[in-house]
Amino acid sequence: MSDTPLADRHCTPLRGAEHCIRPGELGPALATLPGWSAIEDGAAIGRSYAFSDYYHTMAFVNALAYVAHREDHHPDLGVHYNRCVVRFSTHDCGGVTANDLICAAKADALFAESK
Repeated sequence: MSDTPLADRHCTPLRGAEHCIRPGELGPALATLPGWSAIEDGAAIGRSYAFSDYYHTMAFVNALAYVAHREDHHPDLGVHYNRCVVRFSTHDCGGVTANDLICAAKADALFAESK
């Protein structure tokens, strides 16, 4: 894998299961993304972000939507009053790929900026 930090990388179009991160490799990959965990038997990764109120939650959601549009890689979101649950999976591959890790790191960077 590249030495470039995940948040500085960009997504590339991927199709096919050969691009999925193997179950034994997902844990070490997630170790670089505190707060993220494998969900759905490793078919996706997820994290919840907490905010002080709805306004700050929605500001994060809108900023993340912009990043997702720019990267052409879109999360599933659960939007609540003071938290946002983010789930990434690469549907065209049927599991977690480097694109999901890249976007998770970008989401973390947005959250860090919001503090």
